[in-house]
Amino acid sequence: MNNTAVESTTLAVVAYDDVHEILQLEFRSQAIYRYFVVPAPVYSELLAAPSTGRYFNRAIPGILPYSRASNTAFGLRGEG
Repeated sequence: MNNTAVESTTLAVVAYDDVHEILQLEFRSQAIYRYFVVPAPVYSELLAAPSTGRYFNRAIPGILPYSRASNTAFGLRGEG
């Protein structure tokens, strides 16, 4: 997965696995969620959006299947 830190009041890090179409998001709250069957254009549009938080709220929750990842280990930012 490629990790990209983003400037957002909602999201901290965005990661995408293009082989498995998994989008992993680390929120400022340090919660980590994985979204499945995410087409590459959704990932690209998220990173290109003027507001990643707004794009996320409009295009992702309630539409794509997801699971909460454990955030007890190291987060995407490598912090523990």
